[in-house]
Amino acid sequence: MIARRIRELHVFCELYSCKVPVETLKEKKILGIILSGGPSSVYDADAPHCSPGFWEFCEANKLPVLGICYGMQEMQHQFGGKVEASAKREYGKSSLHIANPNCPILQNVPSSSVVWMSHGDKVITIAKGFEPVATSDNSPYAAVQNLEKKMFGLQFHPEVTHTEFGKQMYQNFCINVCCAPTDWNMKDIAAEFVKEVQQKVGEKGHVIGAVSGGVDSSVAAVLLNRAIGKRFHAIMVDNGCLRLNEGSSVVTRLKEKENIDLTLVDASDRFLNALKGVTDPEQKRKTIGKLFIEVFQDEADRIAKSLPKGESVEFLLQGTLYPDVIESISYKGPSATIKSHHNVGGLPATMKLKLIEPLRELFKDEVRELGEALGLDRTSVWRHPFPGPGLAIRILGEVTKANADTLRHADDIAISEIRAAGVYDKISQAFVVLMPTVKSVGVMGDGRTYESVCALRCVTTTDFMTADWYPMDPVLLGRISSRIINEVKGINRVCYDVSSKPPSTIEWE
Repeated sequence: MIARRIRELHVFCELYSCKVPVETLKEKKILGIILSGGPSSVYDADAPHCSPGFWEFCEANKLPVLGICYGMQEMQHQFGGKVEASAKREYGKSSLHIANPNCPILQNVPSSSVVWMSHGDKVITIAKGFEPVATSDNSPYAAVQNLEKKMFGLQFHPEVTHTEFGKQMYQNFCINVCCAPTDWNMKDIAAEFVKEVQQKVGEKGHVIGAVSGGVDSSVAAVLLNRAIGKRFHAIMVDNGCLRLNEGSSVVTRLKEKENIDLTLVDASDRFLNALKGVTDPEQKRKTIGKLFIEVFQDEADRIAKSLPKGESVEFLLQGTLYPDVIESISYKGPSATIKSHHNVGGLPATMKLKLIEPLRELFKDEVRELGEALGLDRTSVWRHPFPGPGLAIRILGEVTKANADTLRHADDIAISEIRAAGVYDKISQAFVVLMPTVKSVGVMGDGRTYESVCALRCVTTTDFMTADWYPMDPVLLGRISSRIINEVKGINRVCYDVSSKPPSTIEWE
């Protein structure tokens, strides 16, 4: 979320583990560093701390450092301050009172404003050389600074929308203190990526691309097509878990409209057979990820046989996004793996193809901005996301053809009604989840039924790192429920999901 807010300022930033070696940082052109929050306590035996030499590196290079929540506590802990468990924890909205209006981080911020707190520990003694610049009702050191070291700490979270002037604070740090350029834009990204691909692939290299039809893979495919033309071979795999008429729709949009060399491979039986008896969500993702790579490798071998001598297929394009990477990589201490994405945590170690991931450093809304800059049609750019494993992770329990067909039908009804009501663009992601193992008693045709339950999930979000449930019109909800129950055999009850992310995730598995 912090990275996302900084990108909104058109300032480039990257996310690293606190354990990143200083030697790696020395290779980068760094203008400033932000230490994020985290769930640990700095005094715990296994608490995460910055890598050896980090603070000396910052001071030697006069790099501004901003600590957020745990990041601030880590800063104070390292420089001799004292952090303890708070007698009164602070969660939610709080009032920030600025004591020193000259603090560079708090410029153009009112003397009193709402901020978002989320901490059980707090700084009770600040380190030598630091001074308090703001307080809250429960934190005498809600914000601190050391101007000589160019180090600042905030006990609250400026990255969440609940902090009224959070964006201003990040602007103050990134642009005013760090003097970062605001030249992060999509057109430059596209041009830079095209050059990188041309250099990496060479004049005779070929790339096959994993295409699903969603905005991520569509944008990535258009980028590759512009970079190397017919040496890019898009592959769409029907894994038996696609949406209704998905294959033909994607072929029309990408092959016919964008002139991309696209092949639709029907591997549905292969995937469904491999998923027999698999109910664990992580195992589903890893099974699907492994099979995807096997199919892509088979297609790469097929294409290679038809190429002129000296040319080969060595690369695989994927539409991996930054949230995929962040949520899939577990660092000991600072973060936890939320789920393994099929194209990040689920890739087999034996994979021969080398990955090309042009969107790996972008958030969803940035990908859409890039798609518009590339001239893609609105349907492709603003289509709701669809997970790589497809309906497999929207069927709670074993994935069978019958379950997939049932969910396909129900999902198509829901999306059709949402589009017809004119609210599709107001919703960031909408889909149906099938619970074949959860049976519900119902009455149909004066008879008793005992059939499956499904849930409709609709959320609004900008970055997909956080999301709120969409307040659906009850009349529309009733129409969707009525159609699904009456038209889809095997479902007799429809529920609406009203949970946010966090604490829930957008997908159910």
